[in-house]
Amino acid sequence: MISIELDNLTKTYNEQIIFSGVQETVSQGNCLVVSGPNGSGKTTLLKIIAGLIRPSAGEIRLTVENQLIPREKQKDYLGYVSPDLMLYDELSALENLNFFARVRGLAKEGRKAEEMLERVQLDKWKAKMVSTYSTGMKQRLKFAYALLHRPLLLLLDEPGSNLDQTGHALVKDVIEEQKQRGCVILSTNDPTEVTRYGDRILHLG
Repeated sequence: MISIELDNLTKTYNEQIIFSGVQETVSQGNCLVVSGPNGSGKTTLLKIIAGLIRPSAGEIRLTVENQLIPREKQKDYLGYVSPDLMLYDELSALENLNFFARVRGLAKEGRKAEEMLERVQLDKWKAKMVSTYSTGMKQRLKFAYALLHRPLLLLLDEPGSNLDQTGHALVKDVIEEQKQRGCVILSTNDPTEVTRYGDRILHLG
């Protein structure tokens, strides 16, 4: 069982308030959708949860099996799909995932990378250099990376961007599977995704 509590999160840049007093709890089996117009702080909030930037105020408490996880260990429990996630264009999809697996200490998992490529329907192109991939294929590869270690918390920043109908169906399946394992926090300004995925909705801006 997992739950994450966002306690009074606030972020300012150069004395400008991006958002303030964000208070939410997301528990096992739920998806929190963060909505709002461009510039409202959706991506910033997800980066704070992911530990990539610090909040100006407030805390994030992650609890797994009734144990409070220290902030420096929380990244071990989460996967993150973001437009900012960099892939190595000069490597194949499989080489990218094998590299990320080693970084995460999963090098002994054997076929894990290949299984993830099959899961996101990229196995036919696993040996192709990522530089030859379309933007939609790169988005699928980011999902494979985020799911590689079977995280309990999945963070999705604009997950449907650059995806076709089949890709959107994949996103829906991934979210449903993730809710069986843990929970999801998803940011979007697409009203269709808000209603489709939001068990809880946080509106910024």
